[in-house]
Amino acid sequence: MPLLTVEGFGTFEVPQDKRLVLALEDEAGVDQLHACGGNCRCTTCRVEFVAGEPQQMTVAEKEKLAEKGLSGVRLSCQILATHNMTVRAISRLEGSGRPDPGDRPEPDIHPEPVWTTKD
Repeated sequence: MPLLTVEGFGTFEVPQDKRLVLALEDEAGVDQLHACGGNCRCTTCRVEFVAGEPQQMTVAEKEKLAEKGLSGVRLSCQILATHNMTVRAISRLEGSGRPDPGDRPEPDIHPEPVWTTKD
């Protein structure tokens, strides 16, 4: 099982191919935002990678990050836990002013993933 290290939270074993957004909540106990329910529409599930950033990303993630002019971050709803990763949880319910993190994301990536390279 891959190891997920979240700065300030610890290191956790994560089931292979689990969505990062769900691993942050379930295994690491992070109050991770996902306002759109993990459907790559809002960018509230942002994380910063410290180590182990995947070189693949979904076309939806690449397009959404470009649309919002974001760089240096990734969308946890579009990433699978396939290997060891270290992240910084930068988009949390605490301090956001939101009433809740959003609807719980489904186990599978949405929209249906089409994979491409990060760069």
